[in-house]
Amino acid sequence: METQALLPSEYTQAESADLDARIAVRKRQLGERLCILGHHYQRDEVIKFADFTGDSLKLSQLAAGQSDAEFIVFCGVHFMAESADIVSSDQQKVILPNLHAGCAMAEMADVEDVSAALEEICALTSETVIPISYVNSTADIKAVTARGGGACCTSSNVRNVFEWALAPTDKGGAGAGKIFCTPDQHLARNTALAMGYPPEACCVYDPHLPCGGLTPQDIENATFILWKGHCYVHQLFRAEHVAAVREAHPGIRVIVHPECPREVVDLADAAGSTAQIITEIDAAAPGTKWAVGTESNLVNRLAKRHSDKFICVLNQATAACTQMCRIDRPHLLWALDGIANRQIVNQIKVPQETADDARVALQRMIDIKPVTQVTTNQ
Repeated sequence: METQALLPSEYTQAESADLDARIAVRKRQLGERLCILGHHYQRDEVIKFADFTGDSLKLSQLAAGQSDAEFIVFCGVHFMAESADIVSSDQQKVILPNLHAGCAMAEMADVEDVSAALEEICALTSETVIPISYVNSTADIKAVTARGGGACCTSSNVRNVFEWALAPTDKGGAGAGKIFCTPDQHLARNTALAMGYPPEACCVYDPHLPCGGLTPQDIENATFILWKGHCYVHQLFRAEHVAAVREAHPGIRVIVHPECPREVVDLADAAGSTAQIITEIDAAAPGTKWAVGTESNLVNRLAKRHSDKFICVLNQATAACTQMCRIDRPHLLWALDGIANRQIVNQIKVPQETADDARVALQRMIDIKPVTQVTTNQ
């Protein structure tokens, strides 16, 4: 990854009102040549300038459909901008306002380690192993996934992607006997258990141990082999937080993201992707109470939007994605000024060979429909 340039003082020392005004001017000047995409976890001061907001799946779809925009400014993190570059046209330029906006989870899976792991696993079983990579992964990982006959997934469509992978090839599936899931173990485990598989159908591959710390019998017994990775934001939520919020607010419903640890999902009323959580709370009756186990910028935005409902972050503390927050108004304005002055900064360009393969995995993800409803605990 390239090094992020230090911003001149005209950006870092500008007042908020001045930044807002200058960004608005640049948006008007650039018109339809510009499209700003904003992830749901982005801070309010930036998301208000987005032309479209969404989760990873929706933003990938939107990026693929922005045929008129010459410049796509992605207010998200690095892997999202890579995906936008992969699915957009060669004539379009994808810009990430701050190159330091990465993803700790994506960085937990190194492409050489993942390639070696896939080879090791395949050598230990006679069954077909299909790699499935969460969209929160690098372009290199997505390319390896496609070469292995797999697909990307999001938290919205992961169940349908798993079902596709396990379906026989004569039924349109990938014919997997086993699925190798990277880089988030919690999403994969929670999805497998929701599909009715027992806990022993999952084993965890630790890249820091020989053969992932697994025996041939572990591989033989497993249907889902999970990379030892996680989202540090969703890892903040713990079982005691569920108990505490229920005690403090009797009758509250707890809804969490499937990137949360299994014990948290077990205790929640429901689990769902960012989009599924939003849909569930939007449709909820006035007066209902919700504790939400996901990124706090989104939760606080939902609370503002639904003043007739009580909505709080599950752990009563800041659960913010610090990488996402590295996209701020000074960096956004700096990127827009660069476009206007024909001095493009922070263009994200995935090498062609990698992009060609990664596009296959991403297109499979886009083609496999998401699940719209949350998963409930009865």
